[in-house]
Amino acid sequence: MKEMYLALDFPEWEEVSAFINAHNFHGIPVKVGMELFYREGPPLIDKLKQNGHPIFLDLKLHDIPTTVMKAMKNIARLDVDMVTIHALGGSEMIRKAKEGLISGSVPGHHPKLIAVTMLTSANTGVMNRELKISGNVEDHAAHLAALAHQSGADGSVCSVGEVQNIKKTCGSSFLAVTPGIRLKGDSTDDQKRPSTPACASKNGADVLVLGRTVRNASDPGAAYTKIIEEWNDGNA
Repeated sequence: MKEMYLALDFPEWEEVSAFINAHNFHGIPVKVGMELFYREGPPLIDKLKQNGHPIFLDLKLHDIPTTVMKAMKNIARLDVDMVTIHALGGSEMIRKAKEGLISGSVPGHHPKLIAVTMLTSANTGVMNRELKISGNVEDHAAHLAALAHQSGADGSVCSVGEVQNIKKTCGSSFLAVTPGIRLKGDSTDDQKRPSTPACASKNGADVLVLGRTVRNASDPGAAYTKIIEEWNDGNA
């Protein structure tokens, strides 16, 4: 699997539709996060599917296992491609999330369960000082990915710098989903562990999540194309 999902980080459907139409992004894979989904709800997913978009629903569920299982059973009925949970919820929560996805889906087909390790807006300093977790963020992300893998998740969200370690621990089929992608010269914004498309390619990332580096570009279509080229070439 090698895919790119464009983050639709807009407050409402009208802005999403205008952005897609303005830059001819019809049918490309897209990520729907909390901001948009909490405003528009399941009807948004139907609209995007009618426009041919593969969908990554990024709601980062984190609650007691039974609640997450029931939520995932409902989410499964939306028939999206990938969904997220927080690996920090623990092994039982992860297993219950997978159980909910399977029970709510068409037999033989369910969304891929992706576990968020450490948010890419955090670094080792934040993890040590604020969360009181010792060690470095790369090792902790690998630990959480391994926990998720053992508990039935299909992949993890991680920074590009953590991909190789996670693949070594969890195997090549365990998906590495990498946000914080930036073209050279772009602002890193609130990302503490950003990376370029070429670096993501060299490190073996499976899925790129593209946000502000495309959305805030003077020419989003050109930025999207450049990322594809750099990722496929592994040079830049």
